[in-house]
Amino acid sequence: MSKPQAIPDPILYNDWHVVCQSFDLPEGSLRSARLLGEDLVLWRLAGEAKAWQDLCAHRGTRLTLGRLQEGTLTCAYHGWVYDKDGQCIKFPSHPEQRPPPTAHVKTYRSAERYGSLWACLGEPSSDIPTFAEWDDPKFRKILCGPYVYNASATRAVENFLDVAHFPFVHGGLLGDEAHAEIQDYEVETRSDGIEARNVIVWQPDPDGTGRGKTVNYTYRVLRPFTAYFMKSTDEGKFAIQLNVTPVDETRCIGWMCIALDYSEETPDSELRAYQDKITGQDIPVVESQRPERLPLDLQAELHLRSDRIAVAYRKWLSELGLAFGTS
Repeated sequence: MSKPQAIPDPILYNDWHVVCQSFDLPEGSLRSARLLGEDLVLWRLAGEAKAWQDLCAHRGTRLTLGRLQEGTLTCAYHGWVYDKDGQCIKFPSHPEQRPPPTAHVKTYRSAERYGSLWACLGEPSSDIPTFAEWDDPKFRKILCGPYVYNASATRAVENFLDVAHFPFVHGGLLGDEAHAEIQDYEVETRSDGIEARNVIVWQPDPDGTGRGKTVNYTYRVLRPFTAYFMKSTDEGKFAIQLNVTPVDETRCIGWMCIALDYSEETPDSELRAYQDKITGQDIPVVESQRPERLPLDLQAELHLRSDRIAVAYRKWLSELGLAFGTS
């Protein structure tokens, strides 16, 4: 069965997306990734990460099969050698011939921030979304993921924004069926995204420390596939930024960065394992949802007052004109 074809979507093609975590791309290594239906080759040269189309300009062979040598990338099929800018500089079968400018790999903009490598297939319409806690020394930062969903990125993000499922999908951790009621809260949609404030719920174990407490959430949607929450308690603050990579229309990868300013005694490994468990509970539910692409017509599904964030998210995506992963 062939993979779904990407729908050209300028909103997403001109945005930044996480393609791997920085520590997974050491110097001298090649790594494959897929973004918006496009196969990429990732590699690092003199500390700088590169993101190219995974396609040799000669016969379309995957460059991830090649090798890095003396600051160049050599294709495994016919040995074409590409410099750091993607220009072929050598035809081994015709060493006397100077490669023309057309012998060039398609290269993409890339940048590293928040412990991850980001890529943009087009021309970035804005900067990489801000995660303020990353630069705040009071917060400990922990990277989590990748989390693979056989579902659209829109469904994965909406699940992250949903609080009413906590008692049923994450019982004993983020919720309790005896405390399933969701109080009213505020939602504001601005030109730069969405913010929901004073989302108050009781959670048996809200952060992996094993201590139950009432928490107050602030949610933000910063990009179509970047969402954030800050969870405040009497102990401190716990934040997560979720970046969802749209691999194809019905497959995506979630990457999370946790930041917290308390519970120094809890090891990173335990906090990461907790988030792995939470996301592992979410994935089969999200993968089961139909239609696979998120309906932006609000009449297509029923909504309650507790769905206020999801409704705002769908309206905002519709106003943006997002097509990829929606119906």
